[in-house]
Amino acid sequence: MSDRKTFLDYTPDQKYLFPQDVRDWLNPDDLSYFIVDVVAELDLSALYESYDGSKGGRPAYDPRMMVALIFYAYCTGIYSSRKIEEATYSSVPFRIVTGCAHPDHDTICSFRKRHQAAFKQIFSQILHLCFKAGLVKLGHISIDGSKIKANASKHKAMSYSRMKKEIDRIELEIQKILAEADRIDSEEDKIYGKNKSYRDQIPEELRRRDTRLKKIREAKAQLEAEAREAARKEELERKQKDEASKEAGEKKGKSKSKTKGVSEDPSSKAQYNFTDPESRIMLHSSSKSFEQSYNCQVAVDSEAQVIVSNRTSQKANDKKELKPLVENIKAHCGNKVPRKISGDAGYYSDENIKYLEENNIDGYVATGRLKHNEMISPCPRGRIPRNATPKERMARKLRTQKGQKIYSARKYIAEPVFGQIKGARGFRQFLLRGYESVQAEWDLICTTHNVLKLFRSGFNFSHS
Repeated sequence: MSDRKTFLDYTPDQKYLFPQDVRDWLNPDDLSYFIVDVVAELDLSALYESYDGSKGGRPAYDPRMMVALIFYAYCTGIYSSRKIEEATYSSVPFRIVTGCAHPDHDTICSFRKRHQAAFKQIFSQILHLCFKAGLVKLGHISIDGSKIKANASKHKAMSYSRMKKEIDRIELEIQKILAEADRIDSEEDKIYGKNKSYRDQIPEELRRRDTRLKKIREAKAQLEAEAREAARKEELERKQKDEASKEAGEKKGKSKSKTKGVSEDPSSKAQYNFTDPESRIMLHSSSKSFEQSYNCQVAVDSEAQVIVSNRTSQKANDKKELKPLVENIKAHCGNKVPRKISGDAGYYSDENIKYLEENNIDGYVATGRLKHNEMISPCPRGRIPRNATPKERMARKLRTQKGQKIYSARKYIAEPVFGQIKGARGFRQFLLRGYESVQAEWDLICTTHNVLKLFRSGFNFSHS
């Protein structure tokens, strides 16, 4: 018996002749081909109109190709413009999507920033395709939120109280530096005369401190302006509640809104981040740590986990997010509203329940959080008392078998979506800075989530 070992042929230097038709490079059902077909269906006239060909110069890349490239990159979990550029050389699917073009990372980054408003329109168009594919029914919508890190470090943030201390400290240091400059001026005047002054050349340390002082003063002024605006809104809300209470026939002394004045001063703990001033410090429930973040919201259809509405918030609390999410659903879905909406306790308020009732939406919003392993108490027998508050009515509704079944569906409707975005696609931090840019990037993340749902459904454009 021969002990000769045999292996498959290995010739890494072998030259191959690839077929000329790019449709033969990969399996016909590859995601890259689907992305090209999806983009061909979109109305990108807004993008094309933004270009001006009268100035001459090097022609721009076709917006269809750029959208397809960004779509495919985001669908496959590649978000860095430099990594996207590298993939156009090293990855066959990326070559197919770009038609073997290689836009550099600056072009990719500027395109993504330049057309932020267009991505919101594209979200609506992809959602329309999901409707055509039967992936959206608007029967049961579940809403949820998750904190996603901003492109900023929490160590670059400063509290309002520390700002005041820093301003005093830096001003004192500047006075010391200027006093030292005066002393040196006097000594040099005695030696060299008065033709040349030490102040003619501003010391580097003075320039550094002066620049830092200016930035801190601007940040302090920004926090004070935000506090005044928040106080104005709070005072307006209190007046509206007072008027509503009077119209409802309540006693004048019962209004809680008049018991306390509204302060226009920022809290001593109010934070300002010098890298991304519009981001906020928020607690991440998964890591139990505070990070510079945005609160990202989604409304998800139960039929196929398609996102029908999304937004980003600078507030960690979800209470003010229910109404904007529903209004976005109306905007994207031809003024249609879902039959049912479910949300956790973070979305509960009497105003939110009233809003759902006014829009004929059957709401299932938790009124409080259960402790670990705590069981829901059974629904009391008999009719609901006439004097029951909206919160008591909702709590009782969620204790019924029907209520428990609908509310528990959140576990497989909305919650897995963040797992797919954060876990499967690895999106855990924004690349762009500033609220408007972050909202545009979140639009793009949610759009490509829906593209993947459309792709996996087997939707065929030739039969649409």
